[in-house]
Amino acid sequence: MNKLKKRWGITSNYQLVIIFIVFAINGSLSARISYFLMGLLGITKENTHWSLYYIILLVLVLPLYPFMLMVFGYIFGQSGFFFPFAKRMIRSMKLGFLLPKEKSEESK
Repeated sequence: MNKLKKRWGITSNYQLVIIFIVFAINGSLSARISYFLMGLLGITKENTHWSLYYIILLVLVLPLYPFMLMVFGYIFGQSGFFFPFAKRMIRSMKLGFLLPKEKSEESK
């Protein structure tokens, strides 16, 4: 655990537990919301091929996950950890256009 705390730049076991709780809540809830959205769109396992169903599910979950991570990180008081983490994730998914520009990028 000490390697993980050092890598993430956190100092206490309490922070580590809160971070794990946020990851657990966020993962479960983003999947539930994606299932709900698919139901609203009329996409079910019964009327869609299984491979297409799970591809659509991933397309819904992946962009939703980092934004929800920032929200729950803020709610649990760990925004200093989750905001940069989620921003890196959003940029790696090529969705960086949804984020405000960094000050260092504006001066270039």
